[in-house]
Amino acid sequence: MKLNIAGIIPESVVDAPGGISYTIFAQGCYHQCKGCHNPQTHSFKGGRLMTVDEVIKDTIKYPLSKVVTFSGGDPFYQPKEFALLSKKLKVKQYRLVAYTGFLFEQLLNDVEKKEFLVNLDLLIDGPFMEELKNVDLDFRGSSNQRIIDVQKSLSTDKICLHQLNT
Repeated sequence: MKLNIAGIIPESVVDAPGGISYTIFAQGCYHQCKGCHNPQTHSFKGGRLMTVDEVIKDTIKYPLSKVVTFSGGDPFYQPKEFALLSKKLKVKQYRLVAYTGFLFEQLLNDVEKKEFLVNLDLLIDGPFMEELKNVDLDFRGSSNQRIIDVQKSLSTDKICLHQLNT
């Protein structure tokens, strides 16, 4: 199974809470948010096809990265592929974070997207909204976006926001 990848930053300190992150940028996004900081990832053409196993082999080359972040584009437009990757990474004890323009509630109601969602630790959800842009927010671009503790939210059946250590 192959993922369409726009790019990878193997040791990022700005893409997720919890330490150094191996960040994967998915190619393709229909949200097309005005002011998006990754507009080159919007097209579903382009990118580089990589197998799940190729991505995992590359990930383990970077032992400082204990977090894997899925960004984009929007990884939820490749839900089966990222679900498989996330399952394999969880077995290897990685903390998993994803960014999406979808809302958590929308992902729960889509069988394929939920299969990916359930493997995540944190989800930054919601479209970037230029009119709500706030450069003082950690790990988000606009104030409508939430950092959701996915596992706690699933176990309590209500949205639980992640509290950042400040």
